[in-house]
Amino acid sequence: MWEVVKRVFVGVYSEGFVHAGNFAYLSLVVLFSFCIVAAAIAGAFGQTQSGIALINAFFQTVPPGVADALRGPVESAMTARSGPLLWFGAAVSLWTTASLIETIRDVMHRSYGTEPHLHFWQYRLGSLGSVVVSVFLAMVAFSAQVLVTAIEELVYRFIPSAQNVAGYFALGRFVPFLILFAAIYLIFRGLTPQKYRGRIFPKWPGAALVSLWWLGCTALLPWFLSTISNYDVTYGSLAGVMVALIFFYLIGLGMVTGAQLNAALANAHENGLRERQSELLDK
Repeated sequence: MWEVVKRVFVGVYSEGFVHAGNFAYLSLVVLFSFCIVAAAIAGAFGQTQSGIALINAFFQTVPPGVADALRGPVESAMTARSGPLLWFGAAVSLWTTASLIETIRDVMHRSYGTEPHLHFWQYRLGSLGSVVVSVFLAMVAFSAQVLVTAIEELVYRFIPSAQNVAGYFALGRFVPFLILFAAIYLIFRGLTPQKYRGRIFPKWPGAALVSLWWLGCTALLPWFLSTISNYDVTYGSLAGVMVALIFFYLIGLGMVTGAQLNAALANAHENGLRERQSELLDK
C-alpha cells in the first residue's frame, strides 16, 4: 500500500501540475465546442431539449460561481447558429473537443509509462467517435430521466398514498452524478494503454477517486472563495472566468491523480505476479 501511495504522490508531483494547467485551459475551450456539437446532433434528431438538459446537468455538478459565469455564454453558443453554419461550427468544435480526449490519453500513457502504439490519425478518429457516442448516450440518459419523472408524477397523481416508492424515484435526482462517474469510468477504460485494459487491472478506483474529488471541489470551492479568498476584488470582471479555470485546474489535478492511482495499482499487481513466478521457479 505504501508503494502505491508513494508512486501516486511522485507521479502527481512530477507531472500533475503541468497537465492540470493544460486540462483547465482546454476544458474551458472545449466546453463551448462540446455544446455546439451537442446542439447540432440533438437538433438533427429533434432532441433539442435533450441537448439543453445535458448542459444543465453539467452545471449541476460544478460550483454555482462556475455555472453562473458560463451558463449565459454556453446557451448563446448553442442557439446562435443554425443551418450550414451550425454544422460547420460543429465540425470545428468536434475536432477541438477531441483534443481534450487526446490530452487525457497522453496523461494515461505517461502515468503507465507506455508509448502510443497507433498512429495519430487513428487515435484522433477514435476520439472523434467517442465525442459523438457520448452525446448520443447523454441524450438517451436524459430521455430516461424524463420517463422517470413522468412515471413519478403518474404514481403520485393516481396513488397519493404510494410514498413507499418515493425513495426509488428519488434515485433519479442523482442521475447527473451517476452519469459523471459513468463518464469518467468510460474515459479511464477507453484511454488506458492497451497492455493494461484487462480486467485484472481495475479502472474503477481512479474513476471513483476523480468522482469524489469532483464532488468535493464542487462543495468546497464556493466556501473557500466566499470565506477566505477575495477573488472578486483581485480579478474584477474576470472573476467568474477565473473561478471556472481554478475549478477545471483542480479537476485536471484529480484526473492525473486518478490515472496515477490506476497505474500504481497495475504496477503493484505486475510486481506481485513477478514475485509469485520467481517463487514458483525457485521451488
